[in-house]
Amino acid sequence: MLNGVGFLIILVCVFGSYVMAGGKLEIILHALPHEMMAIGGAALGAFIVSNSMHTVKLAGKGLMRSFKGPRWKDNGYLDLLTLLFQLLTLFRKSGATALEPHLDNPHESSLFSRFPAILADHHLVEFLCDYLRMMTVNFEDPNQISEAMEADIDRHHHEELEPQHALQTMADGLPAIGIVAAVLGVIKTMGSIDQPVEILGGMIGGALVGTFMGVLLSYCIVGPLASKLLQTVEADSKPYNLVKTAIVGYAQNLPVQVAVEIARRMTPASHAPSFQTLEAALDEAKNGLNAQPA
Repeated sequence: MLNGVGFLIILVCVFGSYVMAGGKLEIILHALPHEMMAIGGAALGAFIVSNSMHTVKLAGKGLMRSFKGPRWKDNGYLDLLTLLFQLLTLFRKSGATALEPHLDNPHESSLFSRFPAILADHHLVEFLCDYLRMMTVNFEDPNQISEAMEADIDRHHHEELEPQHALQTMADGLPAIGIVAAVLGVIKTMGSIDQPVEILGGMIGGALVGTFMGVLLSYCIVGPLASKLLQTVEADSKPYNLVKTAIVGYAQNLPVQVAVEIARRMTPASHAPSFQTLEAALDEAKNGLNAQPA
């Protein structure tokens, strides 16, 4: 929704100011199809050549993500903190034997199933379960767990940013591709140098549409979408840091509620639950754990 509003403002202000200044839209509309064919085709072809098919597919999904925005909202962070509290409390009270069934099949787990939005994030669930499973084997050195988790987060973040880098590279190249289209228009104009000035003026104006569209697409369409995707990926990576903070805190023998509270402080300020809100949620979670079969 917000993206659509932004694009509408761009188009209205750019073309509206042109018309108000006395510009003729007929010249732009006449040149637009073939200029866009040259610019769009060249940009798409270069994008395919410079990226793997995997990245090309991810870029399509990335564009959708840039419109949808981050998937993690206020309730999502509260749910994640509550789930971490339940899992770590169960681990501390009942040991690895009680925890492992939840980790081996989270979709059948009575704890995970309370939070379908978390289950929908396959990578995060896998990350959480893998490191809790490692802790059931050995967690004598919290620093090793912290380093391993940090490296895993960096790897995942790098992979998530691949389509964003590809889109940003396309945005950076669009002005130059627009110049290529404009030069072709100038070549065409020079081939018609014997035409009247009125016709030559229209042809030169049409050629300059290529430069105009290249710059417009770069800085007002593709570039902002790449920037929005970067913000979205950054926002969706925050839950990994919460998981890391809580697990490392637990490995350092902090009380579970303290480890979860420290993780709460890692939550983005705009989505962080208050201390009282989290405390109420954890009290409810304790009741749920007490109701679990022994």
